[in-house]
Amino acid sequence: MPYQTRDEHLFSDGPKRILTLDGGGIRGALTLGYLARIETILQERANDPNFRLCHYFDLIAGTSTGSIIATGLALGFSVAQLEALYQSLSAEVFKKPVWRFGLFSAKFPQEPLIKALTKAFGDITLGSDALQTGLLITAKRLDTGSPWFIHNNPRGKYFAPTGGSSTPNKDFLLREIVRASTAAPHYFEPESLQVAQDIAGAFVDGGVSPYNNPALAALMVVGLQGFGLNWSFGADNLMLVSAGTGTRNLQLETSEVLDMSAVRLAGQSILSIMADCDWLTQTMMQWMSNSPTAWPIDRESGNLEQDILGDRQAMLHYLRYNVRFDPQWLKQELDIIIDPVQADSLFAMDQPENIEILTNLGTTAALVQVQPKHFPANFDVA
Repeated sequence: MPYQTRDEHLFSDGPKRILTLDGGGIRGALTLGYLARIETILQERANDPNFRLCHYFDLIAGTSTGSIIATGLALGFSVAQLEALYQSLSAEVFKKPVWRFGLFSAKFPQEPLIKALTKAFGDITLGSDALQTGLLITAKRLDTGSPWFIHNNPRGKYFAPTGGSSTPNKDFLLREIVRASTAAPHYFEPESLQVAQDIAGAFVDGGVSPYNNPALAALMVVGLQGFGLNWSFGADNLMLVSAGTGTRNLQLETSEVLDMSAVRLAGQSILSIMADCDWLTQTMMQWMSNSPTAWPIDRESGNLEQDILGDRQAMLHYLRYNVRFDPQWLKQELDIIIDPVQADSLFAMDQPENIEILTNLGTTAALVQVQPKHFPANFDVA
């Protein structure tokens, strides 16, 4: 069957579907478990083993490790192809040289990552017809302190600007903007992108902006008039599927915090802010939506099942899939037994020895959490 082109995905009438993918380094292997399950459900529904996620979703958004997956999916990669890519990335990119400590220089050299992204995406540009659907990548331009939403909407203001010296979005190489989105401070050096004829911007991981979970970023891109898409809201008109890379509750002794060195306290504070941003995104998404997969926000708010922003109709149908790296949660929700030390180790972004267990964890979680009924028939591809 013929599938939609990028422009048909972005501009045709009818219900719209968004897929968003969190950052989290090597924990992206967990995300792939969810995507494999979703791909299987949609292939069975379409009765087509060659059906890909780019044929279903009209916009795929990713931050950091999620940007790698999102780009591959938008190019038509199967989830199996991306699983193979992650095996390669884990072996090559997170191999720490003995002379690097991550204090005075980045923990990992950038060359293996650049080589892997070049092998995967070549010289394909953001404006290329090789992208079969909408793509959104979030990054943080640190020299101006501004989050960037880099997307392939041809009606976007910066896709192909006339006049001036700005580099058109359409001319950015995919491997370069993905490298920018994955340039996690401490782990990798910043990425320089030529944003105008005489201006180079310094970019770091999109995860150090409010958009490590890019769900709200995607919602803004499709809904705010300045971005030029103006999709219709409503639970029957807009569906957003969000896949995480795992979360955990931070629990420290008061004395431990009070005795922290200034460097550790600063680092811990940044991680805490990132976690706050993720949960704020989750709160806002559930507050605006009809969500059969709603998560408990906190003891006071609950899962917002009875709350709709402005006491109006739900603005979208929202699905959030994720796991907690918490022994009690894993036992209760997934019947997985794991000790606290191993649970903590799985949260690390740069441990390639975790990729197998993360992959298995994502597969197990997806079988429990991702149900065909979560994808209403009105969102099926005609």
